[in-house]
Amino acid sequence: MPKVKQISAWIEDRPGVLGEVAAALGAKKVDIRAFMASAMDGKGFVRLVVDTPVVARKIFAAHGWKTTVDDLVEVVIPDRPGALGRVADKLGAAGINIHYGYVGTSGRARTVSLFLAVEKPAAALRALRR
Repeated sequence: MPKVKQISAWIEDRPGVLGEVAAALGAKKVDIRAFMASAMDGKGFVRLVVDTPVVARKIFAAHGWKTTVDDLVEVVIPDRPGALGRVADKLGAAGINIHYGYVGTSGRARTVSLFLAVEKPAAALRALRR
């Protein structure tokens, strides 16, 4: 269960911009492991977990997209009902709040990676190892 770096960036909220982000990362062989995107206040906002965060940040900077980097907790869980609940219960019992999280599955996966933004990543990792 590692800590991972998440890159968050404000981008334009217009058709095609998510494709531009993905294409720019792909052109430099940056693998997107997970992402979530939304629009807020007329601007686009994307959060990504990638295999090479340093390279990705350079790409974002070259395009004028401002970024922040945060530590997340990556938890590999079985793709079965109740798996998320067990993780959330452990963190709650340890007094750790989950700010947000994201995961996806094809429905045929045996496991999925759950990415969680928590207030204390190191304490969360300890709680989840129990």
